[in-house]
Amino acid sequence: MSAPLPLLADPARAGLYLVAAADFGALAQAAREAGLLARQVDLRGCRGKTALLRRIAEALDFPPTFGGNWDALADSLRDLGWLPAGGYVLTLLRDAPLRHGDRTFDVLLDVLEEAALAWAERGVPFWALVAMPDTAG
Repeated sequence: MSAPLPLLADPARAGLYLVAAADFGALAQAAREAGLLARQVDLRGCRGKTALLRRIAEALDFPPTFGGNWDALADSLRDLGWLPAGGYVLTLLRDAPLRHGDRTFDVLLDVLEEAALAWAERGVPFWALVAMPDTAG
């Protein structure tokens, strides 16, 4: 899917999307205009679960008690109480080390999708926008 700019106005469609990295600037602007908190995670050159979790934790200002594992990431993404907002747009830049078929990347996508569903149950949009591989580098 390319540039879901109009989708940001429809919280019922929030979730996990693959988008062109070139659209991230416009998406962040649209998020701010919609009153959503936008954060970008740069995963380019990121290798391994530990580095990936650290970059996400830094981008989202996770509390120092963050456990640095998949369960802690899932819990933190479902909470975000330290970043109060009417909704969230998380953009993730990536490159070749992180791709479909890589266990770490696939688990990350599952966690992001579960977080979006958890927020949707509360009526809060959570957008996880992941750069498509051919536009992330």
